[in-house]
Amino acid sequence: MGRPLYVETLIRADIGLIWSRTQDPGAHGRWDLRFTRIDPLPPDDGPARFRYTLRVLPGLVVAGTGTTVGERVRADGTRTSALRFASTDPRSLIRDGAGYWRYVPTGAEVRRADPGAVRFLTGYDYRPGWGRFGALADRVFRPWLGWATAWSFDRLRLWLERGISPRRALLQGLAEVAVRAGGAIAALAWGPWWLAAIVVVVAVLAPPAPTTPAGRRCRRRPPDRFSGRSPSTLDTLGAP
Repeated sequence: MGRPLYVETLIRADIGLIWSRTQDPGAHGRWDLRFTRIDPLPPDDGPARFRYTLRVLPGLVVAGTGTTVGERVRADGTRTSALRFASTDPRSLIRDGAGYWRYVPTGAEVRRADPGAVRFLTGYDYRPGWGRFGALADRVFRPWLGWATAWSFDRLRLWLERGISPRRALLQGLAEVAVRAGGAIAALAWGPWWLAAIVVVVAVLAPPAPTTPAGRRCRRRPPDRFSGRSPSTLDTLGAP
């Protein structure tokens, strides 16, 4: 496996609502860019199981399965959801992996301005397939996956805090990218070089609109030992 991925955001919403929007397969599939669809599998006597799909291109869909279990782990209201996932689809770069979601109420002692906020974070890792080519491809895919996770977390935050639906957030994001790209292309095509350089820098570095999802708003390194530690529940989960 490579370097584990970590993403964290602060959401000013009720922890129960955050839990439901992330644990319900239907709601989860709406905001998470990494999945096109998530469907629960028939229950058995063990942890909950699900099937996920991702439409990479029209007519190209990769799929996998996972097992997950959620639990309250601390008296302060912190919750953790642990999962394992795997894919036998030969088109999937990811062979198998494991991770967790953690929901940490900040409390007034941590962030006095946001006593009702929740630190929502994830840490996960996976083993790529495709042999040596897969190891090379993962050098590009893993950073993209980290960005997609962060972008999705901010998309979820906007849904919970501002009521911006995941679909509307996606459209706003695409529109903003189109405007930035169009301005840069126009400047390169018709403007003097110095103006084109300024426009390109602004298009790349200017902060996104407050209502547009942005991965840069999320933390990408664990701030403390507790956040970066995998839950013991993972050890009890078998393969999907």
